[in-house]
Amino acid sequence: MKKKACPLTGLRILVGRARHQAGSLSSALRDLGAEVLEIPFIEIRKPRSYKPLDRALRNLDSYDWLILTSVNGVEAVCNRLNTLRVTNRKLAQLKIAAIGPATADAIKEHGQKVHVVPKEYIAESVVKSLRNRVKGKRVLLARAKVARDIIPLELRKLGAHVDVVEAYETMIPQSSRNRLKATLQSKTRRPQLITFTSSSTVKNFTALLKSGDLHKTNLKQLDGILFASIGPITSATLRQLGLRADIEAEQYTIPGLVAAIVSAEIHE
Repeated sequence: MKKKACPLTGLRILVGRARHQAGSLSSALRDLGAEVLEIPFIEIRKPRSYKPLDRALRNLDSYDWLILTSVNGVEAVCNRLNTLRVTNRKLAQLKIAAIGPATADAIKEHGQKVHVVPKEYIAESVVKSLRNRVKGKRVLLARAKVARDIIPLELRKLGAHVDVVEAYETMIPQSSRNRLKATLQSKTRRPQLITFTSSSTVKNFTALLKSGDLHKTNLKQLDGILFASIGPITSATLRQLGLRADIEAEQYTIPGLVAAIVSAEIHE
């Protein structure tokens, strides 16, 4: 019974989500018996300038659709709406698309209706879900400074007029570099598994491991460690950077990632 209740007992897992977002994944893993280490591979910061975002938000009534691709994007947009004192009425006139259930829930928490959530929580599915709904429409995409361009490129091909504005910026937390190195070298703290919840976490992880002289990731530091990915895009990034996707969530969410780790039975 104990084994069923705590299937991850004996497994040490490194969670690399942004500090303010690590809690949900870490708590779920701890509840299942895992020992969880938290070292952020990503840091969320305000954009260098809010001017483009503010300009778009002041003119929300000129858009037909708002697309939000992360909880961070939702919070950034809603915070700026409050700062600018833009009424919810303007936002309510829009149709809103969310990339997945976590993003949709964050939108709903701010009192807004979500019109589209794709079946798969990736950019390609957002485009597919909007394929017959955006021709001739004006679309506002609020996202991170650095992000895949699938959504704006494909929607423009479908005849949409797309404005892309920076709502926040993702950075490499340099304070994590020494902590990560020490953890990987420790006999008592070295993880058996590392989780990745976005392509950015993968890229930043490898950047944190790079030698300043060689600009090359020392993959020997990772011998014997398994990698768990939240979905196919993140898995592809792992492979592009010379790493493996040992575990991949079938549902591209935090609960889906946890379920995939449990199903892998790597603790045995």
